Amino acid sequence: MMHPDHNAPPLNPLPAVVWALALPLIVIEIAVALGKAGIVGGPMAVGWRLQAMEYLAFSPDLMRRMVATGQYSLDGLHRLISYPLIHYNFMHALFALVLLLALGKMVGEVFRWWAVLIVFFGAAAVGALTYTFVLPAVEAPLIGGYPAVYGLIGAFTFLLWTNLARVGANRYRAFALIGFLLVIQLVFGVLFGGGPEWVADIAGFATGFLLSFVVSPGGFGRVVEKIRQR
Repeated sequence: MMHPDHNAPPLNPLPAVVWALALPLIVIEIAVALGKAGIVGGPMAVGWRLQAMEYLAFSPDLMRRMVATGQYSLDGLHRLISYPLIHYNFMHALFALVLLLALGKMVGEVFRWWAVLIVFFGAAAVGALTYTFVLPAVEAPLIGGYPAVYGLIGAFTFLLWTNLARVGANRYRAFALIGFLLVIQLVFGVLFGGGPEWVADIAGFATGFLLSFVVSPGGFGRVVEKIRQR
């Protein structure tokens, strides 16, 4: 008969890097909610979400102007990695947070902390640039953590892919999760309307998957070995 471990934590512990990514999002949503309720910040706090969007959201038009002129401002560049911190509303943030905690735990228990950061922010940046230049007519800002979280989905898919290959199973089964999410996203888009943000999400997923070949444990060594074999 197994005896319960009374010293075990009530929740599965998360890697510290996942908390480091999640806490700013949580703090922002709490501050915005308290400001909207009039508990903190006074009358001006009602507009905190819009103010945060103005400072953190990624602007494709601004990025195109910087590329066209060759002048890159800090205000434009920081948005490549800051837009995952702010969301349109609480539910938009909640779903991103749930995915971040779940996927971050699974990836963070295998990857080093710095590798998780590279995947997360690399996916955010590539997703934003893809959104800008694959859709040259798009003007709507990019807001929310989904491209970055899709990067973690890409890293998790890489882990499944390598494990399936190790046991000789069908490696393409690893892509079932991203396929399911895309179907759900399509259904929601048809029912409730959706924008072109899915382009950034797919780019984030591809970035996370490809970066994992280099930043996963032993990944760089495997890449070097493949190059030497050629």
